[in-house]
Amino acid sequence: MSQLATVPVIGFLSARSHADSAGLLVSFWKGLTEAGYVDGQNVRIEYRFAEGRYDRLAGLAEDLVGRQVAVIAAISGTPAALAAKAATTTIPIVFANGADPIESGLVKTLNRPGGNLSGVTFLASETIPKRLEVLHELVPKSQIVGYLVNPVNPITEGEVRNTAAAARSRDLQLLVHDASTEVAIDDGFAVFVQRRVDALIIGNDTFLSSRKEQIFARAQQHRIPTMYYEREFAAAGGLLSYGTDFADSYRQAGIYVARVLSGVKPTDLPVQQPTKFELVINLKAAKALALTVPPALLARADELID
Repeated sequence: MSQLATVPVIGFLSARSHADSAGLLVSFWKGLTEAGYVDGQNVRIEYRFAEGRYDRLAGLAEDLVGRQVAVIAAISGTPAALAAKAATTTIPIVFANGADPIESGLVKTLNRPGGNLSGVTFLASETIPKRLEVLHELVPKSQIVGYLVNPVNPITEGEVRNTAAAARSRDLQLLVHDASTEVAIDDGFAVFVQRRVDALIIGNDTFLSSRKEQIFARAQQHRIPTMYYEREFAAAGGLLSYGTDFADSYRQAGIYVARVLSGVKPTDLPVQQPTKFELVINLKAAKALALTVPPALLARADELID
């Protein structure tokens, strides 16, 4: 029997595609390595990617459970974590998700999670008011703001409530459109154009993240200033993003997986909350939209992309 066959196996479950996860996987591996675990040496990783299709997550989670992995890293959002939780009550699970893990039913409390789960929360829902504030600062004359969301994602309902409240506080009209397919994304932009939205926010969702190029193309085609929730959007050509440092959160998840492999129970690992948030502005995209970025916003940006 080879040495590799005797090492513990991590089941990596993600709603994303492999290609869309490349940079974040590096951060996850970094967390493992910092804690002394290296894939292919003293640990092995079994990857399962749902390619943006949440309906595949349950089967992928059950497959990992059937392979008797030592721990499941349910990374990429609440749907993956919920699928893993439904599949096993005994195998430890480390999650990384954007919604409140208590409200989502993943843990009992942040300090003492209980059960077989713990992990990292992105607090993506809590950053929505800030995203709306920054977008309005960049487009101060905006009155109607579009909001593209995926209704299949269980966090969407709560995020829509938070965003609507934030919009009302700024006397903005929020136009919500559901999009869980490529066709629905195009339909959404058609509605936004028809209703003459002044700006647009993209909801926190893995499927929407997987459709970056389509969303960019429509936003550019119709010249709609658009706010995203993770750096990769702005780096790939989007106007701006504000949210958790996803790379750091994935690194923290890797560290937690390593601690579980070392014998620590998930219930003894407090849910980690992000300490790093980043505002990224793509100046080239702003110029293409004839937008002048206010000096105060430039000064607050963590990264400016030319």
